[in-house]
Amino acid sequence: MAKTFKRSYKFAFKSSIFITLILTLFVSVFLYVFYSLNILAIATFTLVCFLVSFLIIQFRVQQFIYKRVKKIYDDLTLLESSTFDRNKITTDMATLTQEIDKYARNKKIEIEALKIREQYRKEFIGNVSHELKTPLFMVQGYISTLIDGAAENETLREKYLKRADKGVERLIYIIKDLDMITKFEAGDLRLEVTTFDIVELVKNVFDLLEMKASKKKISLTFDMEYKRPIMVNGDKERIQQVLSNLIVNSIKYGEINGTTEVSIENLIKNKVIVRVTDNGEGIEKVHIPRLFERFYRVDKSGSRKEGGSGLGLAIVKHIIEAHQEKLYVESEYGIGSEFSFTLEKAK
Repeated sequence: MAKTFKRSYKFAFKSSIFITLILTLFVSVFLYVFYSLNILAIATFTLVCFLVSFLIIQFRVQQFIYKRVKKIYDDLTLLESSTFDRNKITTDMATLTQEIDKYARNKKIEIEALKIREQYRKEFIGNVSHELKTPLFMVQGYISTLIDGAAENETLREKYLKRADKGVERLIYIIKDLDMITKFEAGDLRLEVTTFDIVELVKNVFDLLEMKASKKKISLTFDMEYKRPIMVNGDKERIQQVLSNLIVNSIKYGEINGTTEVSIENLIKNKVIVRVTDNGEGIEKVHIPRLFERFYRVDKSGSRKEGGSGLGLAIVKHIIEAHQEKLYVESEYGIGSEFSFTLEKAK
């Protein structure tokens, strides 16, 4: 009873009792002095006085609270809060307090999220600016040098034009990757799901990256010999891009004479997990939660000696999420890293 009895009712109830006791005492003394006491009349008066007092006080309290609470609701609904509903205004203080506390918590979460997004936006704009500025200035520098007279020297002309061409290629690479991520986020890039052999696809990627790996004397290998094909469902071209990006990363940050190993394991009845493991420099734990952000680099020195667009892992994340699959990373600084993702097995 106490839990369901509204506080405004309690106030009206207690006030009515107080008023009824005073008036009943006054009427009883009056009747005793001037007339004779009539117990039935006194009881009837007490009951009527209590009911009338209770109804009047409750009505006035409800009106008083409603006007002020309605203003709170109106102010909050102007903020387009889904927590509050104009058609359900409560005058119960406990309920109102709970709703306002809930509203405040939701707003606090929204504000924190906005702060994080704002910080991310600033970092993203700064990173985009830096990534584009470096090749642009390089191309501008070589072209300006050629215009200033170096073009007459055949050796310098060929050398500078080749370097300028590399800078333009880097710009195109970055813009293409940005365009792909934007399309994934907007839902404009659709997957062409087919059934293919993931073992054969890994071998193709090994062949494509063999020269790159040989420069650092890194071995590209399977964890075992796969004699039978492992058929999976997915967008073959996009999964090849995922494998390429992960293996390229392992080569970039791998140790000389190191190894990049790919394994394919049954996870559950209709899933396989593909693991790309290296014995490179590894990643500190503090960086792991942000690895898949666009342009995020573990090396904060600003060095770009390893090249790349800085979007490889972000693209991997978007492709795997578009397949509605899971992406995992485990790494120990100084020992190596393992990136893995799931795929649906073909029936």
